Amino acid sequence: MDCIFCRIVAGDAPADIVYEDDIAVAFRDIKPAAPTHILVIPREHIAGPLDLDDENAPIAGHVLAVAAQVAHQEGLADDGYRLVTNQGRNGGQSVFHLHVHLLGGRRMTWPPG
Repeated sequence: MDCIFCRIVAGDAPADIVYEDDIAVAFRDIKPAAPTHILVIPREHIAGPLDLDDENAPIAGHVLAVAAQVAHQEGLADDGYRLVTNQGRNGGQSVFHLHVHLLGGRRMTWPPG
């Protein structure tokens, strides 16, 4: 398996890491869609939301909690931010490793693309 996010977790690919712990890593997106665009991923390879089950669901909860913590750290909490998770190609998923996009620093519109 050749997963760029797994390589980032292993330290084999560069990333501007803004947070890490034993379960999750957060880093700046290399193609930001907002002034602040950070990806929060689990260290464990989980392909996407459809691969969550009773056993690994707590990891997804931790990823969301980390996203909130990073939002505070980045100064986004007071004005608001958006969290996005994609599933499958038609859902916009391009890296098949579960991740949450933390987007902020500008007003978000609805509906999204």
